[in-house]
Amino acid sequence: MTRPAWQDVPRSNLDRFEEIARSEAPELAHTILFQIRREYPYLHLVEDESGEPLALVGIRRAIEGFVSNLTAGAHPRVPPEMFQEFGRGEGLEGRSLDALQAIYRLGVRLTWRRLAEIGQQADIPAPAMYELAESGFEYLDGLVEQSVRGYAEAAARRASERLRLQRQLIELLLMEHRGDVSMTLAERAARIGWELPETIAVGVLMRPAREAVAPAVGQGILLEMESEQPRMVIPDPETAGRAETLRRATAGWSGAIGPPVPLAAAATSLRWAETAVQLIKKGLLPQGEVLYCTERTEELLLLPAEDLIDAAARRCLAPLDGLSATQSRRLAETLLAWIETPGGAPEVAARLGVHPQTARYRLRQIRELWGDAIDEADQRFEMLLVLRALRLRGDLAPAQD
Repeated sequence: MTRPAWQDVPRSNLDRFEEIARSEAPELAHTILFQIRREYPYLHLVEDESGEPLALVGIRRAIEGFVSNLTAGAHPRVPPEMFQEFGRGEGLEGRSLDALQAIYRLGVRLTWRRLAEIGQQADIPAPAMYELAESGFEYLDGLVEQSVRGYAEAAARRASERLRLQRQLIELLLMEHRGDVSMTLAERAARIGWELPETIAVGVLMRPAREAVAPAVGQGILLEMESEQPRMVIPDPETAGRAETLRRATAGWSGAIGPPVPLAAAATSLRWAETAVQLIKKGLLPQGEVLYCTERTEELLLLPAEDLIDAAARRCLAPLDGLSATQSRRLAETLLAWIETPGGAPEVAARLGVHPQTARYRLRQIRELWGDAIDEADQRFEMLLVLRALRLRGDLAPAQD
């Protein structure tokens, strides 16, 4: 390997170079800061306890550290804490690192210009000065690296804080409200930049796997992944395109989205979504997609009322008690088809997929078993509810339209 030219510079020249550079470091730092303020007038400078800008302190330390390490024959090391703090400040303010990197490049360029002049005063050979320039660029990379670390830390802290505030907002939204909490909601929403909508819908998800990545639901939709069953708060759910966006984002997930409700009634939407998820777990609603409760009204009204339906079925369908299980099921299916069909035996037969003569025979049996009660509107409506619930459970064959 070629011996570094900087190591062949006489010690007296090195000492002279370091002496001049260190004595001029404060003035050079002020010059650099002046130029930075001139080119970036919007830059907000934080001051230390003595009132001195931290940026000025950082520039001076960077120059002194660079020179000291270089003349000692060591690889210039970046003072990490100061420049990590600069990056951290940009991250906490929500800005990018572009401006900070541009400022670093400006500072290195001005520093190199002055150090080149000092090198001539101290009779530093040109090859050694070329190495100094290369070290300066490496030093710049180190400054940026330390700032990126601080920036990443701040970004993670901001994201964590936003998630915490978002969880608090979701919890408040989903509470049963007994009074007006609109001011509190508005304050919590403002902290995360979320505009309170007039209507919302609440979704409940079932994880396809424990390590499943959160669905990319996009901006505006609040997603809480800490619960065993993640929850979504969807603002203005009937906005055009919203349903399609959610469908793509939740592909591969199971769950349900409650009905749109006013903001203060979010708990109501949540209850319906939770009810639908329970039916999915029982196999009474399909898995593999996120369902809309408004499209599953019949199931949500009839299936949760299992005890009531069973009690009503024992009373309404009592005339079938003396028949075999097969006969009872066939007549129940025929009865439901008859109630649902405005026509006579041919329409019932088509709905059941049987011969019209078979349908007529069963309808005569029904008439004999129930008598005139079958014509009462309230009785027919109750039997319609009971029989549809049984069909949804899978106890009756589905209708053939």
